[in-house]
Amino acid sequence: MASMPADRSPDSTLALLRAGYRFIGERCERYDSDVFRTRILLAPTICLRGRPATELFYDTERFQRATAMPLRVQRTLTGRGGVQGLDGMEHADRKAMFMSIMTPAAIRQLGQLFDDEWRARIPAWEAAGPVSLYDELGRLLTRVVYAWVGVPLPASQVADRAVELHAMIEAPALAGPRHWRGRLARRRAERRLADLVERTRTGLAPAPAGSALAVIAEHRDGRGNLLPRRTAAVELLNLLRPVVAVDQYMTFAALALHDHPGWRDRVRDDDEATEQFVQEVRRYYPFFPMAAARVRRSFEWQGHHFPAGRRVLLDLYGTNHHPTLWPEPELFRPERFAGRRVDPFALIPQGGGDHWAGHRCAGEWITIDLMKRAVANLTTTMRYDVPVQDLTLDLRRMPALPPLGLTITTIRRTD
Repeated sequence: MASMPADRSPDSTLALLRAGYRFIGERCERYDSDVFRTRILLAPTICLRGRPATELFYDTERFQRATAMPLRVQRTLTGRGGVQGLDGMEHADRKAMFMSIMTPAAIRQLGQLFDDEWRARIPAWEAAGPVSLYDELGRLLTRVVYAWVGVPLPASQVADRAVELHAMIEAPALAGPRHWRGRLARRRAERRLADLVERTRTGLAPAPAGSALAVIAEHRDGRGNLLPRRTAAVELLNLLRPVVAVDQYMTFAALALHDHPGWRDRVRDDDEATEQFVQEVRRYYPFFPMAAARVRRSFEWQGHHFPAGRRVLLDLYGTNHHPTLWPEPELFRPERFAGRRVDPFALIPQGGGDHWAGHRCAGEWITIDLMKRAVANLTTTMRYDVPVQDLTLDLRRMPALPPLGLTITTIRRTD
């Protein structure tokens, strides 16, 4: 049996926080192996990257999600009791609920709300002078997704809700006050949404027909039971939070258009070029760094032993930059997707495998559609300038973004 390379540190938690997105990839290159063992949060952990590892990781006979995600992630980013931490029939039932929401008509509705809101915001941006694109998109997406899901949101609360959702997204990799702000934001949001679910069920606050709020509030599991009100709130946040997180990808798309201006003309009115561009943004730029699972029962893989109960981390960023899968992975080259079928175990910014049966993100189609619309708005709906600024992406920070969220100025509408 092959000896699995081992990280030398007695615990690599601080090293992970220091290295960020490159933690697993750097060690894979150091040990010349796409698998190694270490300790994270004092627990023995196996780290993986690459296509074969992804296919292995999404084998539900070998891995389970229950108890895999560290508590600090559950208490900030994902919530407890949500679809990400379920297995077997319970996961299948909950995933089917989410997929019932992801119809082509619903995705178009969300996209139209997004386009309408973008156009409505341009006059304010024109008058504002320099704006942070990331901050503006966060507020824009917050307003749009709350309306789409069917959760009432007065205009006066949009900015606060955007800050709240961003706090949840950023908190897992933070320590101290900013981490605790993320925990507090989640507790407040869950309480508020749980109360809304209860009012919806009792008829005091009826949900719009066919809305995600109605679907989740009325959903019954395999035993015929309604979801606990707090679990329903977690699942509502599993729609609200990821849609707002697309502001990261939209900011990266704007950054890519700035760094590669030749693509501005190529994506105008060319769906194929836009598809290539968006997929390369998703591959190239950092989003969620890794996914977690636990070994269901002991097995051997490529001569390595995986003991039952062991936590395993799959490197999403590192797989999207694996040189075997992506020649010259550190170059931004959208044309690499020309005529290329998207391999569900190679391009994994939002997880791998099958959308319907597995743990690949149910909202991936929404992400792609919204990114395409953002690219269209950035290149056809308005013009703007990008002043001199620090546009460095610090991959040690999770999530990684330009320091000022990409400042744009001299905004003017073109249609």
